[in-house]
Amino acid sequence: MVAAQDSPQAAFARFVRRAIDDAKNERGWTVTDLAAHTGVGRSTVFRWLAGDWQDYPELAKVRDFCDALHVPVAAAMRALGLPEAPAVRRRPEPQSPIDADVRVILARLADPRVPAAEKKLIRDLLRYLARRPVHRAG
Repeated sequence: MVAAQDSPQAAFARFVRRAIDDAKNERGWTVTDLAAHTGVGRSTVFRWLAGDWQDYPELAKVRDFCDALHVPVAAAMRALGLPEAPAVRRRPEPQSPIDADVRVILARLADPRVPAAEKKLIRDLLRYLARRPVHRAG
């Protein structure tokens, strides 16, 4: 007999909890931020955390969650007790210069080699810029 903690729901809930904790510690993300960056709704994230699902999570949502957090999809599949999902070739989306800058900033915030003081400086500067009033020309 399999113990409740060994169920796919419990194992996936632990996987999701670790990913959320890492996103919070490394990037300062809340669950709302995580939902915005991954495209997985808050209610879905909370259901995953609670192990409140009968049918397996949608593969596309799991992939988006893992991609945004730079977590291998294979780790999610192992937590679910499934074989690794086949790779899906996605058409590369055109990147604007802003997208490239945001990716560099996110990479620095996620990089364990970047000192915590530098990460705090980046987050503080982003908060300042986000709250700064917009000055329109003319």
